[in-house]
Amino acid sequence: MYQPKKIIVVTGHFGSGKTNFSASLALELAKTGQKVTVVDFDLVNPYFRTADFREAFAKRGITLRAPDYANTNVDIPSVQFDLGGLAAEDGFLIIDVGGDEDGAVALGRYSHVLNSYAETGELDMLAVVSFRRYLTRTAEDAAAYLAGIERASRMKLTHLVNNTNLGMETDAAMIAESLPKCEALSALTGLPVACVTVPDFVTPPQEIPQELLMRVPVLVRLPWWPKSGAIADGQ
Repeated sequence: MYQPKKIIVVTGHFGSGKTNFSASLALELAKTGQKVTVVDFDLVNPYFRTADFREAFAKRGITLRAPDYANTNVDIPSVQFDLGGLAAEDGFLIIDVGGDEDGAVALGRYSHVLNSYAETGELDMLAVVSFRRYLTRTAEDAAAYLAGIERASRMKLTHLVNNTNLGMETDAAMIAESLPKCEALSALTGLPVACVTVPDFVTPPQEIPQELLMRVPVLVRLPWWPKSGAIADGQ
């Protein structure tokens, strides 16, 4: 399974499952007993954000830092926390960045601070990719898309996360079908695959190497999906 660095920046396309991945990773890291801080750095999308999990995180000792007015009806959130200071603290820091180049632009404001941690090997910048999203259906399209995120953020990606899914409609065949595409994307970009996620209600395809398999609960749920004890409800 993916062994994260001290700082984990999570980026990707809108709808790729960045928030679900970030929250799942935070919950897994919290089991180690180390301090875990999650920064909701999505200044673009007011829906499906890590701030939705404030209560659930608090129950597990995870610190959440979110922009002012997150999850309110105010359209323009403001960042009132010191990202550089958070990066210097002990424990893990997960930064859930807004989707696409628009979200990455906001991250670029802190690139000089975060790149210093990348240079010392203390930072991973993960590209969460779903080959069921309309702009990342092929390896070539995904590579061009990720290059745009790097330009906008002024940072370099370090790993790929194959998070191909269609929510509760995800099945093993869909994930297996994505594996050659992810391998092709890795070859195009030179980025290693950190992990292949499989929702906890899906039997993992045999084609996934065990060292890459990451089981994830479905935490971000649409209103019409069954809840089945979702942690997003604070359970």
